[in-house]
Amino acid sequence: MNLSASKRGGYPMIYTITLNPTIDRLLYLDGEMTKEKNNRLESIAYDIGGKGHHGSFAMSKLGVENQALGFCGTTNKGQLDKILEQKNINHDFVEIYGKPTRESYVILEKGISGSILITEKGYDVSSYAKSLLFDKIEEKVEAGDIVLIAGSMPPGFEIKDLEKLMMLLNKIGCFIACDLSGEALKTVVKSGVNFIKPNRFEIQELSKQGQTLVETVKELTKTIDYVIVSQGGSGSLCGHADELYQIKPPSVVVKNDTGAGDCFVGSFLASLTQQKSFVESLTFATACSASKVQYNDSSSFSVKDAENLQKKVVVEKID
Repeated sequence: MNLSASKRGGYPMIYTITLNPTIDRLLYLDGEMTKEKNNRLESIAYDIGGKGHHGSFAMSKLGVENQALGFCGTTNKGQLDKILEQKNINHDFVEIYGKPTRESYVILEKGISGSILITEKGYDVSSYAKSLLFDKIEEKVEAGDIVLIAGSMPPGFEIKDLEKLMMLLNKIGCFIACDLSGEALKTVVKSGVNFIKPNRFEIQELSKQGQTLVETVKELTKTIDYVIVSQGGSGSLCGHADELYQIKPPSVVVKNDTGAGDCFVGSFLASLTQQKSFVESLTFATACSASKVQYNDSSSFSVKDAENLQKKVVVEKID
């Protein structure tokens, strides 16, 4: 699909849809977390949560216009708005009255790389709220725009609702990117999607019996423009048209890997709108993700650092 221009002219507008957003509460422990012990907090901080919101932040940081759509609770909306404004994220949400946006607890242990993530379930979404979101999407999104649907679905938002959303987006004629899992991933593949990013376990649900990973990706790229299989620290297997690459990230010291995959997706889509090649988009997105894991919070990364790390990304073409 051509991403060079949207119906309104110029570069396409990107919309991210986060159906079940969170506010990330970062809990910094003064040491290693241990059972049957009083684990003391050194400090607490807050950051944006939700895969689509992380994607929006990456796009905004790279100077690519976008708007975050989806749902949010009203009882802690002020806190969410403040975080989004600090992150320069343009947003327009359907409000769920009388309910809070859920929180995710990101536990970071001093001297230990990575993080532990504990996430609340989220509020129930009514039929009325869903209809408001669909109306908002139909009003805003135009042919040639990019829409990213990312993250889990909240209680009350069912597979049939996702099918309805996909039908609407396909009718509009936009580029549809999805970072979903489980039945939601299967649904969007059946409905018609332009970009998916399953991990090495999720891709197995899309594989035919006896297929290798490479064979599965080659098969999927016959109907999906971009297939990116995340392999964690090992990198990613990436397919587009007749091109297939193994991408290996540079070695960095990992502080917090929360949001790294979302940073990749946001940076990759931003790069496509800037008319970068498939390989250049992949290497830059990989570098942005590598920069992100070196930060303690859920979203931060350095563009300058990413530009330097991009030179160290290894690209292997697969026949």
